[in-house]
Amino acid sequence: MKKRSGASSTNEPPEPLVLFVDRSLGNKIVAAALRLAGATVEIHDDHFPTTAADEDWLHEVGRRGWVVLTKDRAIRYRAPALAAIRASAARMFVLTAGDLQGTEMAAIFVKALPRIERVVRHESAPYIAKVTKTASVSLLLTGRQLR
Repeated sequence: MKKRSGASSTNEPPEPLVLFVDRSLGNKIVAAALRLAGATVEIHDDHFPTTAADEDWLHEVGRRGWVVLTKDRAIRYRAPALAAIRASAARMFVLTAGDLQGTEMAAIFVKALPRIERVVRHESAPYIAKVTKTASVSLLLTGRQLR
């Protein structure tokens, strides 16, 4: 007999996702498109100074349980940012395609939204996942690799 997980044995709906749009994605187009798709969205500049260090906002966003969307592909190579992701159990999705306009980035994230939600529901934090130009989503670094 297959054992049911604790998450599937409750009648309560899962907590709604809150997507946090990093300032690298701008503060209008991507957020607006995600909201139109039904997502709850918070924007970097509404909560942090524009000069906030990655490790500062990452720690707080992870602590709040928000899901980070960014296009900063280098963030996974910066030790202070990785330490903040690990310490706060952050969940991050990085758009790997470069040289895209806001509307193109927005369309990719909207198309990837069901895949992002699936990863969030099934993977244990912390992790960094990538979102490609075709809106595919896959894990890059998981808890063990972030150490």
